[in-house]
Amino acid sequence: MDTVTRRRFLVASGVVGATALAAGAAAYRLDDLLATAGDRDPDARTLVLVTLYGGNDGLNTVIPYADPAYRAARPELAYQGEQVKRLDDQVGLNPALTGLHRLHGEGQLAVVRGVGYPKPDRSHFRSMDIWHTADPERPGTTGWLGRWLDTAGGDPRLAVSFEPALPPLLAGERGAGASVPVTERKTGRGLPEPALAALAAAEAGESAARARAAACFADLRSVDEMVREVRDAAGADEQEAEGESAPATATGGARTPLDAQLDLVAQCVEAGVATRAFSVSLGGFDTHADEKQLQEVLLGQVDRAVTAFADRMARTEAGRKVVVAVYSEFGRRVRANASDGTDHGTASNVLLLGPGVRGGLYGEAPSLTDLDDGDLKFTTDFRDVYATLLEKVLDTDPGAVLAGWRGRLTGVL
Repeated sequence: MDTVTRRRFLVASGVVGATALAAGAAAYRLDDLLATAGDRDPDARTLVLVTLYGGNDGLNTVIPYADPAYRAARPELAYQGEQVKRLDDQVGLNPALTGLHRLHGEGQLAVVRGVGYPKPDRSHFRSMDIWHTADPERPGTTGWLGRWLDTAGGDPRLAVSFEPALPPLLAGERGAGASVPVTERKTGRGLPEPALAALAAAEAGESAARARAAACFADLRSVDEMVREVRDAAGADEQEAEGESAPATATGGARTPLDAQLDLVAQCVEAGVATRAFSVSLGGFDTHADEKQLQEVLLGQVDRAVTAFADRMARTEAGRKVVVAVYSEFGRRVRANASDGTDHGTASNVLLLGPGVRGGLYGEAPSLTDLDDGDLKFTTDFRDVYATLLEKVLDTDPGAVLAGWRGRLTGVL
């Protein structure tokens, strides 16, 4: 879904008001973020929110391989115990999650199980609106990070999205976060480097419009170069992998690779910008058919991008204060469908990682036999996760953002 269509949908749905969208839709560039370098408290933590659009299958991500009900419900989709990356003698990670498995062994990956909300909704947009606004009963017109932004002073650069459209979660009552999309547009390749540099250079006495055009071109060149470096580092073989550069689906997700988005986050963290919360995403997880191979490809992209980012962050003091949260709008049905896929479900997992995270398994694993009309019953309210991130990472009172919510995750941060 392109930026304009997504924005129209959000306004029409009433999830985000036009005023808030307009506030966040201003043209922000990478330079606008870098201009805040040195403006933040060196002890402050940073939140990086990774959204997996489409409804990632949590049961084939964090796999209850020892539960006979798992294999009985999805005989063709189930993984055997020897295939998974074991976390303990009951559960393991998808074979594609080798990097996250390593981080778990280092005590830096927390798996929060059974995360959901009351009266779950299986619509992509409705469920994602609930996650973005943190209101299961009646999704409001502001996002939970947008409301945090209101309490933090309202500077859009404190909460930044590297996605093609401003996500509802960054829309506040009085303003919204900044949208700095990473695109796959290219600068001209036929021009020599001196000519390209001249187009990006400001000249004395030129009009404001021409100066702005030169600045925009310079920023585009900078972003293109960052994206190129990330892709080159991935290696030629990875670029040939099936689905590696698949575009976003209608359910959302940035059109650029997740590792390119996280590279820009890393650049900002290393520069010490004022931004406290970043939003990035990957789409394509709506696996109704032929799920197993497709999900492994997608999870492989997530694994490579997130673990490379985590390893890079571990090298600096500012990076070691970063907490990454990975989630999707819902999980999938317990039982496989007739197309070797899974349909829209309910509860799933949230992954938290970083040096400040106490690794391990959190929350009660939902039963695979005591179901709600074929779906998992949630055991952890997603607002417990949000409240913990607000309190421990963003240093704010969760009650002011989450309408007095008192639940927390214990011991994870």
